[in-house]
Amino acid sequence: MITFNQIRTSLENREAVTVLTRKFNLGAENIIARIAIAYSLQNDARFSPLDVKDSGGKEYSRNVLFGSLYPIYVAMICTHYNIQDTNKDIPRYFKLHLDDGLERIMQDFKNNPNLIGFDYLFDKIHIGLNMIC
Repeated sequence: MITFNQIRTSLENREAVTVLTRKFNLGAENIIARIAIAYSLQNDARFSPLDVKDSGGKEYSRNVLFGSLYPIYVAMICTHYNIQDTNKDIPRYFKLHLDDGLERIMQDFKNNPNLIGFDYLFDKIHIGLNMIC
């Protein structure tokens, strides 16, 4: 399995991490980042590894970002892109989905400033479950 040490959001998403973490009150900043990756994948976003944006934003170590769930996130990326877990582009895909997910969540927040973190999360889980059932 491919490993990496850190991922950084785009500079634009540095503020999004802080705003969304505070707004949704879901815990540490890595929680919104995990949700962002899953949300981007749920929306079936597909990227080229060459599409990586700047890396001037919030930095996450692999352990902080994923904790013990790293193999699950790798499996989601590999399944989504039909690639092996040894693919050298996996860190790029994580970054792309992190930035995309943050942008999507931030847009949801801008469209509905009254969103409540847990309600938002449960709604997205419900939508995801309906997609696979």
